[in-house]
Amino acid sequence: MDQETNHPANKESEGETTSGLRSWPEVVGLTAEEAEKRIKEDDPKLRLQVVGPDRCVTADFVTDRVWIFVDSEGKVIRTPTIG
Repeated sequence: MDQETNHPANKESEGETTSGLRSWPEVVGLTAEEAEKRIKEDDPKLRLQVVGPDRCVTADFVTDRVWIFVDSEGKVIRTPTIG
């Protein structure tokens, strides 16, 4: 393999969407459904996981997964990010 192919600038950034976004702070306060729609508009290939109150998640990093943490009313309470 040549050096140009291995150069970091020529590879997709880990955890970066096709739109270049890695987080969605603008959806905090929206319902989970509204947040899912907004995030899917940016990258329909992402796998979205809604996480309710007092629920646990794994600590592994997955480049096409977005956790959407919601409160008991279904409102987003934390900025969703890739991972």
